[in-house]
Amino acid sequence: MQRQDSNDRIQTVSADTFDESILRGVGPIVVEFMSYSCAHCRVLEPNIQRVAEMVGPEEKIFRVNIATDQELAGAYAIEGTPTLIMFLNGEVVGRDEGPGPSVSNILSVVRQPYGS
Repeated sequence: MQRQDSNDRIQTVSADTFDESILRGVGPIVVEFMSYSCAHCRVLEPNIQRVAEMVGPEEKIFRVNIATDQELAGAYAIEGTPTLIMFLNGEVVGRDEGPGPSVSNILSVVRQPYGS
């Protein structure tokens, strides 16, 4: 079950859509590996939504629900949530496990591997 509403600026990807959206994606892409049952993820959610509103159109943020996509969690060695993995043109360029929940902290984590 995916909990995506019309105000959600972060698209959920699954194992079926990950290659097309992330690995064949162009430019900077951030993937939040999360779970709806994770208390830290719920705390992070409103601020990661704000960051998604703040980044430019060339910067994309996606999410993977590890409760339903355990294969992807295993492939990226996700040991705790939330974990942000940054991709550039399909290659992993950065990672942050359990980022601080402030907007400024999330924004710096999201932009840091890209030099923005």
